[in-house]
Amino acid sequence: MLQGSGRIPSWKGETLTTRTKYFVVALLYFSEGLPFGLVNNLLSVYFRVNRISLEEIGLLSLLGLAWSLKVFWAPLVDRFGRRYWWIFPAQILLALFSSVLAFLDPVSQKALFWLALAGICLASATQDVAADAYTIDILEERELGPANGIRSAAYRVALITAGGVLVMLSETLGWSLTFIASAVIMAILALAVVSLSSFHQPRAAVSRPLPMWEQYAGPVKKLFLKPNFWIAALFILFFKVGEAMLVAMANPFWIDRGFTAGEIGFVVGTLGTLASIVGAIAGGALTARWGILKALWVLGAVQATASLGYTFASLPLAPRFSIYFAALLESLAIGLATAAFLSFLMKLCDKKFSATHYAFLSILFGLGRSLAGVLGGYSASFLGYPIFFFITFLIGLAPLPLIACMQPTLSDDRSTISNGQ
Repeated sequence: MLQGSGRIPSWKGETLTTRTKYFVVALLYFSEGLPFGLVNNLLSVYFRVNRISLEEIGLLSLLGLAWSLKVFWAPLVDRFGRRYWWIFPAQILLALFSSVLAFLDPVSQKALFWLALAGICLASATQDVAADAYTIDILEERELGPANGIRSAAYRVALITAGGVLVMLSETLGWSLTFIASAVIMAILALAVVSLSSFHQPRAAVSRPLPMWEQYAGPVKKLFLKPNFWIAALFILFFKVGEAMLVAMANPFWIDRGFTAGEIGFVVGTLGTLASIVGAIAGGALTARWGILKALWVLGAVQATASLGYTFASLPLAPRFSIYFAALLESLAIGLATAAFLSFLMKLCDKKFSATHYAFLSILFGLGRSLAGVLGGYSASFLGYPIFFFITFLIGLAPLPLIACMQPTLSDDRSTISNGQ
């Protein structure tokens, strides 16, 4: 890698400029966010419209275990082929499985419907492994803050495309054509990845191929040798739990308050998009300015406050517009915090084992997120929305004190992120 230039040699002897890298990051993370939004946002509305219980909607989060278990095949991505050799087939499978949903009924054909969803999650998790690794491969340290702001914004736009725009279109197109539309978007993304050389950069060189068992154990062992890594691991596990509980029940809450799918799509898909983009870009800039640890402190606290908006909106006499405010606060706050969190995860990774390292870190926050979604369904049903949303606020604050012990894990993150040294 050429130090300080912002350019790296491409597979054809060209260069990737910083601007090109940011474009690659944006497209890859839009592609990552779309299937995740389909499973966790769009389907929560689709299921509730079809009168499926909150408990079963919460079980959607169990499908997220595929994103957690991806660590077990991540070493294959590190060992074999270029990253796009994995990304492109995964995107094609996502398009196929999404189109299959259009022809299945979630009640009378429940087993087949859930099987197709499992296929989406496995293909999406594989895409994520390769896309995350490719992003780590091409970025320099000084580009992490801005790149993760762009990454978070693109991911949020994808979530809102799935859970906002497509939900809104479902009232006009019907649900079957909505699933077809999501498949078409994935096919277009696959075409971009396979045809543009910007996505074909060779991965970081390894001095010699490792035995397969060492391909798994070696990189993970290297993570655990970092000072205070156990504390960092606990932080990663719990940082997104409060948010995940809130997000899992936000759309069912809207439906239960009498909003239509079109109204949800309009509010979340338009105003929410703007708020999430502003939050993600601002979060990336603040991370570059403050350093990762300070950004995690401040923006993590802001993320937790998103639950207070929904707590107020769920009170019996709360005005209708308060739900709009809660949705905007959620999009803004999560966008801010996610940019800092992603920079933290990437800073922990070694480029030579980027797929395995990032996948292992993903299993930590993915496991917490998946179990939190299930817990959210049962908790909201048992406690009621106001108490449930306030509890997610407290859970969001709980892991923040761990940040005080993570300075040795990152060393001097402010100098590396801010100045590119």
